[in-house]
Amino acid sequence: MGIAAGVIGGLIEPLMIATIALVYMLIFPSAGSRALSTKLAWAPESLKNWLMGAQEALTTGVTTHPLAVVALVAMIPAVIFLRGLFSYLNVYFLQWTAIRAISDLRVRLFEHLINLSASFFNRTSTGELMSRISSDTGALQNVISNTLSTMIKDPITLGSLLAYLMWQQPKLTLVSMVVLPVCMIPIIVYSRKVRRASSAIQTQYAELAKVMTESFTGNRIIKAYNLEARVVAQFRSVADKFIGHYMRIVRSSETPGPLLEFLGAVGISLVLLYLAFRGGVRASSADFLTIILAIYSMYRPLKSLARLHSSLEQARASSERVFELLATQNNVPEPAQAKPLRATGAVIQFQGVQFAYGEKIVLNDIHLTVKPGQLVALVGASGSGKTTLTNLLLRFYDPQQGVIRIGETALREVATRDLRSQIAVVTQETVLFNDTMRNNIALGRPGASNAEIERAGRHAFAHDFIMEKPNGYETFIGEKGVLLSGGQRQRLAIARAILKNSPILVLDEATSALDTESERAVQAALEDLMIGRTTICIAHRLSTIKKADLIVVMDHGRIVETGCHNELIKRGGVYQKLHDLQFHN
Repeated sequence: MGIAAGVIGGLIEPLMIATIALVYMLIFPSAGSRALSTKLAWAPESLKNWLMGAQEALTTGVTTHPLAVVALVAMIPAVIFLRGLFSYLNVYFLQWTAIRAISDLRVRLFEHLINLSASFFNRTSTGELMSRISSDTGALQNVISNTLSTMIKDPITLGSLLAYLMWQQPKLTLVSMVVLPVCMIPIIVYSRKVRRASSAIQTQYAELAKVMTESFTGNRIIKAYNLEARVVAQFRSVADKFIGHYMRIVRSSETPGPLLEFLGAVGISLVLLYLAFRGGVRASSADFLTIILAIYSMYRPLKSLARLHSSLEQARASSERVFELLATQNNVPEPAQAKPLRATGAVIQFQGVQFAYGEKIVLNDIHLTVKPGQLVALVGASGSGKTTLTNLLLRFYDPQQGVIRIGETALREVATRDLRSQIAVVTQETVLFNDTMRNNIALGRPGASNAEIERAGRHAFAHDFIMEKPNGYETFIGEKGVLLSGGQRQRLAIARAILKNSPILVLDEATSALDTESERAVQAALEDLMIGRTTICIAHRLSTIKKADLIVVMDHGRIVETGCHNELIKRGGVYQKLHDLQFHN
């Protein structure tokens, strides 16, 4: 519908000029050197008689054709109204299409990014991703919504005006079009500059977003270390670069317009010179008016097309960045034919697992069997590979060598959604969302009843502090739970895991942020939760894992010792040294 309206709007442009010239000729018949009947030789006899009667009424005062006079006078506003109506419909329908197309693209891009592996987010800044989704697609939206109408309507307008001029005054039209090839020069020259500047400006958008994201999320550190001035200076530096590239685009976009107007005036001057030095009968004032109106009407869409080229170069720079992300492959691919996973009562096996972040090997030749219902504790110095092992179990990454199985099913053969639905996680870094306490707990099992949510809160010893808040479970906790203490945030995360009620638990220092009294209470709740479930616990406090069925000691990406607490103490190895460091210093 938008395209059709644009085509009709483009065809109305020469109709408007023809209407103005016709009315002018009827009102001032002496201005034409040819009779009106000659001009209207193409018209049907009835229309010709109607127009001749209107001319007679206008020039002699005869009122035999009053309706013709009124209709004649109303022709110009009627044509202008039609042009405005179809221009509006052209823009409206194409804007309707553009905003939905860009919205679909944003959703598709967001969906693609959110399903990429953890390694992608490790190497890409949050600010840059936000810029790609909002700024880059926003630039595409501006181009599509503002230039689609130009791409459709203005070429039609130019072609129809040129055809009309060639039909009316072929010689004068050819004279005025001498400068037309020159008009392409500024468009070509400046489009190259726009292309380079547009690519740079999108990069600066991403850098601005990166600085803002890091500054806002790290505001406490910035304040604690008096880094405000440094952060502002960094932001100002990026903003200055942005201004430079932006003004380069402005210059490149706006310079062709005045040049085209100047060249249009040159074309009209050539017509005047041609008429002045040409012998014989000169064109009538109506014919000359037609030429002037048509030429100026042609240079307006020419200016729009010049800006269009600039806008398309900006869109090209933005679209390259967007589709580059869409082309990013997930290095944790979903299986073509996913197998169902039954984690309840299943053995977890790590067989010859090796994993590296780039060149750095983090896990090397890991062989580990976790029996159903066991509590297995992973201990070791920081960087020994404990968290990486659980990340592989959750399939945030895939190992470069070896295989991980739950039961008889390899994780690569299972849909990640199915796998993760059967594992509850409480991470060392508590992740909460700027929502109510109830909704943060309910993330463990969407659709859970209020009674189930509150029961999970009680088991995690979170219910009491929640009810102390003015709105109870409906209290908003701020971004990342900033309105709660560290221990309260941790207990909400534990309540979420309790509500999920999965057959496998992964606890990454689940009680690390709790005081001694709360730790004992939550540890008791976790012990109840672990009954009948397979639990892998990453622990730095060895006091919390003395009852573990199996303790796995890791060092530099290898398993160096396994056994229960008493066995490892008697062995006098790495675990015994870690134990002595914590309890004898």
